Amino acid sequence: MAKHTKIHLGKNLLTILGIVLVWRGVWYILDWVDDLFWNGDHTWTAVVGVAVGLLILYIPDKDLKEIEKL
Repeated sequence: MAKHTKIHLGKNLLTILGIVLVWRGVWYILDWVDDLFWNGDHTWTAVVGVAVGLLILYIPDKDLKEIEKL
């Protein structure tokens, strides 16, 4: 494997690790919010999370074409 390929792979793996760690942190924070305000009921953070996620996908291009890629 060429040195450039190893560096590229290493950077990609670090990016993936960073994303996973951020996601894990957000997940635990939202669980804490559920426990604090709604006795562990995940309904509100789930509904708000979907709405905010769709808004984040919509705002840059004013469409939801990113969802079509799934």
